[in-house]
Order: sequence, then C-alpha cells, then structure tokens
Amino acid sequence: MTAILDGYTPIVGDAVIDHLRQLAAPLKGLRVVHVNSTREGGGVAEILNWLVPFKQELGLEVSWEVITGDAGFYQCTKGFHNGLQGSSVTIPPMLLRAYEQTNADNAERLRPMLEEADFVFIHDPQPAPLLRLCPNRKGKWIWRCHIDLSRPYRVVWKYLREFVAGYDASIWSLADFVQPLPHPLYLIAPSIDPLSQKNRELYPGEVEAVFDRYGLDPELPLITQVSRFDRFKDPLGVIEAYRLVKKFTPVQLVLAGGGAADDPEGEEVLREVRHAAGDDPNIHILLLPADAHREINALQRASTICLQKSVKEGFGLTVTEALWKGKPVIGGDTGGIRLQVVNHHTGFLVSTPEGAALRIRYLLKHRDQLEIMGRKARSLVLDNFLVTRHLREYLTLMFATMHPGTDRIEL
Repeated sequence: MTAILDGYTPIVGDAVIDHLRQLAAPLKGLRVVHVNSTREGGGVAEILNWLVPFKQELGLEVSWEVITGDAGFYQCTKGFHNGLQGSSVTIPPMLLRAYEQTNADNAERLRPMLEEADFVFIHDPQPAPLLRLCPNRKGKWIWRCHIDLSRPYRVVWKYLREFVAGYDASIWSLADFVQPLPHPLYLIAPSIDPLSQKNRELYPGEVEAVFDRYGLDPELPLITQVSRFDRFKDPLGVIEAYRLVKKFTPVQLVLAGGGAADDPEGEEVLREVRHAAGDDPNIHILLLPADAHREINALQRASTICLQKSVKEGFGLTVTEALWKGKPVIGGDTGGIRLQVVNHHTGFLVSTPEGAALRIRYLLKHRDQLEIMGRKARSLVLDNFLVTRHLREYLTLMFATMHPGTDRIEL
C-alpha cells in the first residue's frame, strides 16, 4: 500500500514519510477531484501527475479531470493568462461567451462527480466557472492559481474574480501574487518529483549520448533553457544573451521545449525563435514531445549553465529541475524564480540580455564558483521544493478547511 512513498525515504528520511501518513489518516476515504485544462505540457500537468497517485496511496479517493474546448476557448484563456500577468489585452465578447459556454458544456459531463466530491481543486482560470455551475455541491471547493498575478490587467481580473470569489479557499504560489478575496488564502509553492523520469539519476552514458543525438559539441560549454515557446519565457532575449557571450568565448545554446494543448500561441513564438536563430550552427532549437522527460533530464545534466530568463513566471519548475541537478541557474528577476534563485548563491537574477550574458561569462570563467553554487542549488531544493513538502501542505490545507476557525488541530 505504501510502495510509492517508501521510495522517497532514502531522499527525505523516515520521519517525513511517517508525517505524511499521520496527516492523511483522518482524510482517508474522502473523494477528491482535481480539474485543469490539459494532461500534458506545463507545470500544472506535471504536478498533478504525481499528486494524484500520492493521495490515492494515502487512502483518498482521487480523480483528475480535464476540461476540453475549441479554438475560441483556448484563445480566450490564453488572453486571460497574458492579461493576468500584466499585458493589456482585449478579449472580444464572442470569446468570453465561448469561455462560459465551454465550461457549461463540461459541467454537464462533470457535475455528478463534482457535486458529490468532498474536495474539488480547480486549477487556474480555464475551469473557474464550474463552481457556479454546480449548485448542489456538498464539498469544499478550492481555486489553485499557478499564475503570476502580482500586477494583473484589471479588466481581466475583475471579470475572473466574479467566478473565483465564491470558492471556499484559494491557493497561491507566492505572497506577491495574492489578490484580495473573501475567503481564506493559502501559500503553497510548487515542487518537483525527484524520482520522476525528468529528475531521477540516469544510467551511465545517457547524459553523454545527448551530444550525439542532438548534434552538440562536447568540447563547448552548453547553455540550456528548457521551457515552452512562450513570449513570457523570453527565448529571443536568451538568443541575444548567447550572442553577447559568443563575442568573447565559444559557447553553444539549446532552447528545448514544446507546446501545451491549451496554448495556441506556441507555434507563432517558435517561428519567431527560429527566425532569430538564423543559420547559427551553435543554436539548437529542440521541439520535444510532452513525454521527452529523460531527454530533458539528460540535457539539463549535460549543461554547464541553465537559464530561465522569464519576464513573468508563476514559479518555474524548470528552474527547480536544474537546481536539483546541481546546476546554477541564471533566471529572470521575477515571480517564483526569486524563491529559487538565491542571488550569488544558487545562481543569478537578471533583468536584461546584457545581464544574463555578464553572469554567463562570470560562471564560465570561475568554474570553482559554478561548482559551489551547484551544491547549494541542490541543497535548496532538497529542503524546500520536493513533492513531500508539497503533499504535506496540501493535506494540511484540506484538514484546516474542514475545521474553519480552529486555532489548533489535534491529529
């Protein structure tokens, strides 16, 4: 019954696993439903891929449902995403109607399950209206926001707030993201699974094999950014930083990523990136499938330095992954990256391509500092950003939501 969790004991210790079982004991048998908009691509799907089976192993009855829609729905929700992260966007009424109708259509399919559940976790704006569409619900409904809402475009947030204000609670990744709502607000940072294909130790030779597989030069320092092809990830700024470094020292760049089913802008951004790369033989743009977890693992381990030069970032699991592999990360000075990149200790925070280039050059010249930062990076993730901490906080939140107004809960 506890085979999955037992595998984490060598990493986090017996006490952590015993604590999870203790927290879960009063929750056994509860029916829990998670709802989001895609099963693959992006950090939300990655988190749910491990969170659901962990809760099941601890005795909860958990399911994961995905809402589906047409092109108009995804165009609308991408507009929400951009607006919530600060862009001034105009979303036509026709797309808003498509958004609301898509949720109504999905509610017809999901309503029996959602209304009978003891807990429903709704992830991000895509399925937010489902609360209103389930009038006979009996359980607690919690909205989980994975987006950087520190400076939302107010027109968009005002519209979406009407859907999320009625939830029993909401979860945010950082305090800076929180917007006022009339219910309890919780902070839970995302995490990675150290035993997943993307993060576990690899067989000898797998890391070296990526150089042949993708035509990389094993003699050149490798700079890598793994992320969806999204403007908020600033892949064009990464290429600019690479070119600034290349003026002083030979180096190669990998931009590796893919799309998500709920992101209609990915192909357009990918075209822009390919155009910017031109015919430079040392820029490698890798469009990987959603299940290329071991390839990403090997690329990150093969890298000299990892980048995540986002201009907005809810958290940035690719940062966590790189840190776990002992790589210093040069990241955008924004959002959840600030939680992970401790400036001058686990990497560097930057705001411009020039700043990124300067820090890349520093680390390439000072390899001793690169190694020290790498050790600190792994230690930071071990203490703060593994699945066991994330699961503990979810279980604690569920128990607290069942006992509102209680100052002390005895298990």
